[in-house]
Amino acid sequence: MNGLRRWLADRWVMGVALLVLGYLTLPITVVAGLSFNRPSSRLSYDFNEFTLDNWKQPCATSDMCDAVVRSMQIGLIATVVSTLLGTLMAFALVRHSFRGRSGLNGLIFLPMATPELVMGTSLLALFVAAGVPQGFWTIVIAHVMFCVSFVVVTVKARLAGMDRRLEEAAMDLYASEWQTFRRITLPLVLPGIVAASLLAFSLSFDDFIITNFNAGTTVTFPMYVWGASQRGIPPQVNVIGTAMFVIALLLVGATSLRGRRARRAALAMVATPAGKP
Repeated sequence: MNGLRRWLADRWVMGVALLVLGYLTLPITVVAGLSFNRPSSRLSYDFNEFTLDNWKQPCATSDMCDAVVRSMQIGLIATVVSTLLGTLMAFALVRHSFRGRSGLNGLIFLPMATPELVMGTSLLALFVAAGVPQGFWTIVIAHVMFCVSFVVVTVKARLAGMDRRLEEAAMDLYASEWQTFRRITLPLVLPGIVAASLLAFSLSFDDFIITNFNAGTTVTFPMYVWGASQRGIPPQVNVIGTAMFVIALLLVGATSLRGRRARRAALAMVATPAGKP
């Protein structure tokens, strides 16, 4: 009995963590299961019959696939722009001191703290006042605006946790600033940049409220799902959701593995005495 109590006392934190993780992944598991389901009707979500037809024909509804492609285009453009701007801002805020730095740190959190309803209506008023027609590019501008903050926060956390002694050691071994950045800094920060880009893409791909205010006649995937919910959501929607989750999971795993290898390589390079291979 004492051994059992000791075992539970040592592992209760892990047990709670697994329960929370299971709770968080439960909706994803349901969506993945429904992607193999043939519903009894368009308005039914019960598991009726196992089928692979949904995966064989993911574009059975052409309007849905057009909306998915449009959302991916918007997400990729917004991700590239916000990741580039956010990474540069994160390096500036962490590595440099300048006037207004503390105020800028506070402004970074404003898009994250502002309700999407307020941001969406504000951007709509701005575009209408400027005479900009709502459509594809107004959605991109809106998504870049709120994605930049998440990129800055994510990359800043990675930079703050990085050991600066690795860079200093590389410079002591006569590496130039560009060589140090390319072979030490960038590989160590890359997992944070990739995580920030994945977060930005998921936020852009998933956004509905801000997009709905600034889309005009453009229909994205979330807007399609919202409209289809009134007449029955096609099961291929679950296929798209499951595929996006699996792709993101593989990218995160590959990036984490690459980051570990880069850190080992950086430590090995720094630990190698000068003049030895």
